[in-house]
Amino acid sequence: VEVMPYPLFKYPPYTLALAAKMAAVAEEAELDILHVHYAIPHATCAFLARNMIKCRDVKIITTLHGTDITLVGSDKSFYQITKFSIEESHGITAVSESLKQDTLSLFGVENDIRVIPNFVDTHRFQRKVGQCNLKDIVADDEKIILHISNLRPVKRVTDVIRMYVKVKPKIKSKLLIVGEGPDRVPAQELAAELGLRDSVVFLGQQEGVDDILSCADLYLLPSEQESFGLSALEAMSCEVPVIGTNVGGVPELVQHGANGFITEVGDVEKMAEHAIAILSDDDYRQKVGRNARQSVLDNFGEERVIPQYEAYYEEVLSR
Repeated sequence: VEVMPYPLFKYPPYTLALAAKMAAVAEEAELDILHVHYAIPHATCAFLARNMIKCRDVKIITTLHGTDITLVGSDKSFYQITKFSIEESHGITAVSESLKQDTLSLFGVENDIRVIPNFVDTHRFQRKVGQCNLKDIVADDEKIILHISNLRPVKRVTDVIRMYVKVKPKIKSKLLIVGEGPDRVPAQELAAELGLRDSVVFLGQQEGVDDILSCADLYLLPSEQESFGLSALEAMSCEVPVIGTNVGGVPELVQHGANGFITEVGDVEKMAEHAIAILSDDDYRQKVGRNARQSVLDNFGEERVIPQYEAYYEEVLSR
């Protein structure tokens, strides 16, 4: 039940109520397209809604994000409905080439899947020089290493702690961890066990992560599975170098040695090596950060991605 977007017992009433609402809105607003995110339950809801509408030929476009494929959809209980919901869509997009290939491999669908990446608001997520609001937590001469996630096992937050214990003796720094989840307590216990109680700060759930990212010197994404890596993209947009793992869509964002670094899952030694190298040289760190920001502007800004969706809408409608 933990991996589901909604508790299992809520699925039937949630799906039916949402499908009815979608149908009503589509009829009232005379919609041509229902663009839904996640195969289950939203593509399923869209299929039901479309069949409630008799006066319009509404098209369904489904965007796949990852958990609907790699976690929910691969569960035998949901395999058939996930496959059905994908195949009944008139258009399908995936947020990364990796996710597209996972979908084809897992479900063997014959539909065309268009890769259109996630995008980021580059005006909101940009470095705000001189506006860091973490002065009560971090000293002026300390580097800020940051991790943001829902602290589930797949995010491997304890790898962040194990890496940091190797970095701290060489780099005056603080490790900030943002988010809540089942691995928060194990991570706190590990930090205390390794003598890092005063150097690792758990900030819990935060709303203004753009402000926190703007203060950071390095961002860590050690996940063992990551279909895209939106948090890494937001960090890169704030000129923060990223150390990520060689999984899923992360290498599609992070070019090793150019705008960040890629390591294998669990390789805390290599993560620490890269962290020490980049935090020891401000000029190098800033150069990598600028490269990261430019790669976001070139490929993942709203003005780059939204036109791809608009063109795809036209394509689906013209079929």
